Amino acid sequence: MSVLALLEESLGALVDTDEATLEEARADRSGYAAAGRPLAVIHAERVEHVQQTMRIATATRTPVVVRGAGTGLAGAANAGTGEIVLSLRRMTAINEIRADDLLAVVEPGILNADLNAVLAAHGLWWPPDPASRDISTVGGNIATGAGGLLCAKYGVVRDAVLGVDLVLADGRLLHLGHRSVKGVTGLDLTALVVGSEGTLGVVVGATLKLRRLVPGETCTIAATFSGVRHAA
Repeated sequence: MSVLALLEESLGALVDTDEATLEEARADRSGYAAAGRPLAVIHAERVEHVQQTMRIATATRTPVVVRGAGTGLAGAANAGTGEIVLSLRRMTAINEIRADDLLAVVEPGILNADLNAVLAAHGLWWPPDPASRDISTVGGNIATGAGGLLCAKYGVVRDAVLGVDLVLADGRLLHLGHRSVKGVTGLDLTALVVGSEGTLGVVVGATLKLRRLVPGETCTIAATFSGVRHAA
């Protein structure tokens, strides 16, 4: 049985082979497109869908490209000939918000801006902003180890993730990290996963470290310099 037939038998309507969808999966916002066209796009909606996709991919030795919103500029989510695209864009649930503990548990497909719109009602926010807050996903931020406009004050994504749920290549599900500000026992596998670009597994959930919203107006300050040496 072919890889595509196995995927369709196991995942049914979640398997997308529409020409327009496959063409879109070849490129990101950089404008660069991979050679050839992927085999199919799997629109995962639950962790089980990710696990089943990875099991089939491992059994058939088929490459997998994990994709969120496709807003990257480095080609990391571009899929080429014969590859399976595993899209997490439909996994957008916010499973838990604990205002007293300053944490939220979310799925990877939720957009930064959408998450922060919900958190604002609780007086909270998640700081990472890789200059694409309105269009980038939390999972994509974690996979790429995104920095962005606020990292000088609040740190990068690695500083704002307490734990991750990770599906390995063989479909096993790992729960890494902790739910407290301090968690130094054992190896810091969460930090290892952040920025790993999907090479270690597929992030299907994240426990995020939040901050309280500070009341007041947002002010932007600009400085200009006559040259690089003066700026430095």
